[in-house]
Amino acid sequence: MPGTRDESWLEHALSLAEEHSRDGRQGPFGAVITREDTLVGEGWNQVVSSRDPSAHAEIVALRDACRNLDTHVLTGCTLYSSCEPCPMCLAAIYWSRIDRLVFACRSEDAARAGFDDGKILAEIRKDWPERELNWTQSRRETGLRVFEAWLQNPDRIEY
Repeated sequence: MPGTRDESWLEHALSLAEEHSRDGRQGPFGAVITREDTLVGEGWNQVVSSRDPSAHAEIVALRDACRNLDTHVLTGCTLYSSCEPCPMCLAAIYWSRIDRLVFACRSEDAARAGFDDGKILAEIRKDWPERELNWTQSRRETGLRVFEAWLQNPDRIEY
C-alpha cells in the first residue's frame, strides 16, 4: 500500500492531468518523477500542442528529469503517473532505469476514455511477418558494421 508521500506525489500527477486537459485539447495524463522525495521532473500530455505523438506525460516527465539531473540514467527515481503507462512509455521507463512506478488508473480505464493501446500491445506480441505494419529489412551488413564500430570504440558511453 502506498505511503502518504506516494499519495501526495500521485495526487500531483493527477492534478497535472486534470489541469492540462480541462480545455479538451490535451489528453488527461500527468506524471511526476522524484528522487529522494524531491521533485526532479514533471509532465503532462502534450501530443496535440507539440504535434509530437511521443509527447505523452511520462515521456515529457522523463525528458524534464533528465535535463534537470543532467543525465540519461534515472536510477533512484520513482515515477508517479495518472495512468498505467502505454507500451512506448513503459519502454522509456525501463531504458531510463527508473526504480519504481506508481500509477492510478489501469489501461482498461484509459481505453474506456478513448485511449486504447490494445492494438499496439497485440502487434508487439506478434512476430514481424504477422504484423500489420508494412516493413522491410535492408542493409543489415552495414548496420552490423556500425554496431561493431560502436563496440570497438573505447570512448562510448554505456547505456
